[in-house]
Amino acid sequence: MSNTAQSLARGRITALLDENSFVEIGAAVTARATDFNMGSADTPSDGVVTGYGVIDGGLVYVYSQDASVLGGSMGEMHAKKISRIYDMAMKMGAPIVGLIDCAGLRLQEASDALNAFGELYLKQALASGVVPQITAVFGSCGGGMAVASAMSDFTFMESEKARLFVNSPNALEGNEISRCDTATAAFQSEEAGIVDVTAGESELIGRLRELISLLPSNNEDDLSYMECEDDLNRVCDGLEVSAGDPAIALSMLSDSGLFFEVKKDYAKDMVTGFIRLNGTTVGAVANRTVLYDEEGNQAEEFKAELSARGCEKAAGFVKFCDAFNIPVLTLTNASGFKASKCTEKKIAKAAASLTYAFASASVPKVNVVTGKAYGSAYAIMNSKGLGADFVYAWPEAQIGMMDASLAAKIMYADADAAELKEKASEYANLQNNIASAAKRGYVDTVIDPQDTRKYVIGAFEMLYTKREGRPDKKHGTV
Repeated sequence: MSNTAQSLARGRITALLDENSFVEIGAAVTARATDFNMGSADTPSDGVVTGYGVIDGGLVYVYSQDASVLGGSMGEMHAKKISRIYDMAMKMGAPIVGLIDCAGLRLQEASDALNAFGELYLKQALASGVVPQITAVFGSCGGGMAVASAMSDFTFMESEKARLFVNSPNALEGNEISRCDTATAAFQSEEAGIVDVTAGESELIGRLRELISLLPSNNEDDLSYMECEDDLNRVCDGLEVSAGDPAIALSMLSDSGLFFEVKKDYAKDMVTGFIRLNGTTVGAVANRTVLYDEEGNQAEEFKAELSARGCEKAAGFVKFCDAFNIPVLTLTNASGFKASKCTEKKIAKAAASLTYAFASASVPKVNVVTGKAYGSAYAIMNSKGLGADFVYAWPEAQIGMMDASLAAKIMYADADAAELKEKASEYANLQNNIASAAKRGYVDTVIDPQDTRKYVIGAFEMLYTKREGRPDKKHGTV
């Protein structure tokens, strides 16, 4: 193994962890297989560097695959080394980070490697919801390793050289890589929705460190709190202007403007990510109607609708937050469901998944209605009926069954234009008015947009000791 190769595998660990904190485990392990001339093969560390260190002072377990050893392929001892790291991470309650550069299953070891791969999947399943699991793909991540990556909580991918696939693009019937390269970071982040963050290698490692510093170490001990240096009562001037793009609005609400968006390139009509409020990490879910580029120009526009992809994205995020006791804030602006033949194939199931995620989450849940909140689309977006602890609304927001004009047309199908206008106005005042929703207890407080930060901070502080029981069962099935 060349010094260059060694520095590539270990250098990523060095860049990820705090300086001089890495302690290697299992450096002397090599392959024990002898078939197909494996007995004479040099397999230092069996192609994976494993150990532990710290990120911002917090314990982290890490493995980094070495592509210079049989392409970084997954052999028996290779998989067992990673499994051992999982065992230690579970015992100590610390996140585990995998730095992926793997040619896939090692064919020379056949069933031994396959069995060890299955054991690794088992460790991942047991660790799910107990310690955060993060993978970062820097080279090849194919076949079974792609499944392992998808089983993690968050997947990062180097934007140029990394490849993630179960079947290679040329193996897909009717496709070839020149037509559609399904293994690229762009495809996996924008179309498949597997990848949360894409960037160049150095930036990717920096983003990894940033995310890990925001997350709890495990599902019982929260060491992610930071001292808040921002004004808790800070007025957010112009927040209502930025509400269309929650990436901007959430940054304005968060301590010192911090917002870590996940899956930003997938289902852009739904925004998910982490902010800090009074030093505490909070998960945020919000509907988007406008996307601005880095220069502040409008790049894309969306209807205030829930899409199947958006629901799936939000559901997975809420489930993660609930598993690790991270409070959830929603900014709601949803007038209905996206209506298209393609969406209709999945929307009911996706909406059910989001409904279940919010309803079953026992963490503190706060909702701010910023725009329209109509029908079932509102009901599943962390509404009071679904279990939200606090629901705030801005003065111009609307909560109701549907748009007043459409409701009038349905109820008074034979009416003329003048009567329809009158009935629409009456419906808007009686049913879609925020004051009406507040009178019924569906909105706790109507707040000025600029005061949103202090209200949600106050709500989460009050909810800090929340305890909410659930029916005794093995697990849900939605």
